[in-house]
Amino acid sequence: MAKKEQQPRGGLPVGVATAWGLRERPGRGPARGLDVPRIVAAATRIADAEGLGALSMSRVAGEVGVSTMALYRYVSGKDDLLILMEDAAIGTPPPAPAPEEGWRTGMERWARAYHAVLMRHLWIVRIPIATPPLSPHNVEWMEQALAHLRGTGLDGEEKLGAMITLSGYVRSNVALMADIAEASAAAGAEWKNTESRYWSLLAELTASGDFPAVRELLASGEVETDEAEQGDGSADFAFGLRLVLDGIEALIASRTGSGSR
Repeated sequence: MAKKEQQPRGGLPVGVATAWGLRERPGRGPARGLDVPRIVAAATRIADAEGLGALSMSRVAGEVGVSTMALYRYVSGKDDLLILMEDAAIGTPPPAPAPEEGWRTGMERWARAYHAVLMRHLWIVRIPIATPPLSPHNVEWMEQALAHLRGTGLDGEEKLGAMITLSGYVRSNVALMADIAEASAAAGAEWKNTESRYWSLLAELTASGDFPAVRELLASGEVETDEAEQGDGSADFAFGLRLVLDGIEALIASRTGSGSR
């Protein structure tokens, strides 16, 4: 087993320190051209293609053509590799809209951009959240969200709470889509067929008994719209996003008497 690298001062995770350039880079390595970005790129390819369960230090080492022990010269362990992978995958947030477009436009674009990143890299939502945002790109996303909420009348704690609530909703939605993708792959069937079968079974099971609200929902015919049958979750995400933003807007209005501006 590789010797565990000493944590930087202040308890900063080694992966975070590496991402910020605060950790001394290794000297001449065991393979020409090998460095942390190349290792992170190889690990990301594995996770994108096969999921986080397929990722291991030995697998990454094989991908870049070195021994597992040699890999530890560059990355102290899997936990720190995950920090570097996530930071690289989320990247810098896209340019924000002009301030005059209002906080709601900014936060909606922020949420949709974050959602798009996570949907491209579903494995990110499988990484346990061990600390608040610390890596460079995570802090950039945090900065942009808080900047959108400047001038809204919310205090610092409320701005932070609004950002956490919105990002939490985004992550929850993507986690659901990741679960659906995994379940569909395991069953060898498209989700729209699985979902259709679910509604049929639910109708049979609740045809009698004390389930009037469920029967009312099924009778409405609104649970199997064309967009829902596509299985991409876009309609559900948009609906939930409006709910969260409406809640933030109501909070802002209670502080300032204004709304989305």
